[in-house]
Amino acid sequence: MDTDSLGELIQRSFPGLRVVKTLNTMNCQIMVDPARLPGDHHVFLSGEDADAKKAVRELLYSFGWPEASVLDLGGIGTARGTEMLLPIWLRLMGSLGHTEFNFHVRGA
Repeated sequence: MDTDSLGELIQRSFPGLRVVKTLNTMNCQIMVDPARLPGDHHVFLSGEDADAKKAVRELLYSFGWPEASVLDLGGIGTARGTEMLLPIWLRLMGSLGHTEFNFHVRGA
């Protein structure tokens, strides 16, 4: 059900924290080495605090994520969408037989 997310729960439970949800749509190796996966693919950001998002962007850049691959989805409520990718991620893992994949969003 699309009524909450772990990111939102953490933010509500600890309102003084600057929660940023990211790196939950790929395996741990791709998280820290995006070039491991050839071609364009994306990492998503969700959170309320602009300074925290900026710090997370810098961390992502240090891992090798190109600026154009970092997509800011908006506030922490958008973590619902990325968290709901887990069922399709698990099915892709089962179908492909590995976890060397990620998501790419292509616009017009």
